[in-house]
Amino acid sequence: MQILIVSIFIILTLGLTFALTRQKTVVVSVQNVNVRQGPGLKYKSVETLNSKTRLSVLAEKNDWYKVRINDHKFGWIASWLVNRRDNLKRATKLSEATIVIDPGHGGWDSGAEYKDNSKNPKYMEKTYTLEVAKLVAADLRTQGAHVIMTRDSNKYVGLKARPKLAEKVHADAFISFHFDSSPQRNEASGLTTYYYHKGASKKLAKTLNKQFNSLPMTNRGIDFGNFLVIRDNTRPAILCEMGYINDTHDYKKIKSTAYQIKVARLVTKGLSEYFSS
Repeated sequence: MQILIVSIFIILTLGLTFALTRQKTVVVSVQNVNVRQGPGLKYKSVETLNSKTRLSVLAEKNDWYKVRINDHKFGWIASWLVNRRDNLKRATKLSEATIVIDPGHGGWDSGAEYKDNSKNPKYMEKTYTLEVAKLVAADLRTQGAHVIMTRDSNKYVGLKARPKLAEKVHADAFISFHFDSSPQRNEASGLTTYYYHKGASKKLAKTLNKQFNSLPMTNRGIDFGNFLVIRDNTRPAILCEMGYINDTHDYKKIKSTAYQIKVARLVTKGLSEYFSS
């Protein structure tokens, strides 16, 4: 009987050891990292950890990890604050890159509209910036890129918080998606890629915009744009106006899943070229 009990204890111990070794772990990359009550910056901190602290991951949500702090304490930590490859001076391929994707507007801020003063989300810019951004993020992740979105639902995010996130995670690229609007319907058509800072941002704008030549819409090229999300951003940053939402021709493309998927694939192709060059 004693031998049987010992055997069961050994089997359970080995099983537990195997489970623990199989569990995903992460290492805190910077000093004084807050572990929070939930998966987001709005949640209160439950613990502050130092660099090189190793944690077991129990779940993942919206670029946050649920981790075990000790046997009786759990919390959420931002994925961009663990396992950081700070030894990389510059990403030389897409799979090494951290990319922030910014769907313009959101929440009470509808952005431009196909029909003025409409209460229907299907006519609102915020709806399509999010749809495109989600497809872009998904496509980039299939290539191994680390992608962080400034929003992943219909919620309001302040303008200053968007470039601040890119700065915080040391993003290799920041791309903000929008849809243009003209004073009167059907006055203008086409897409434009904006940059504010010369150098890496302008190069990123040129590289991605070149890919957009194959889209079923007039490509207006690149231009200087004094937009806060790219102006207050020291990371390579661009803003893409992917068509005029109050133009009938453009709107048909904008709401098309086929168009959105093609945009996602071209952005991935352009970023791959940008990093490899």
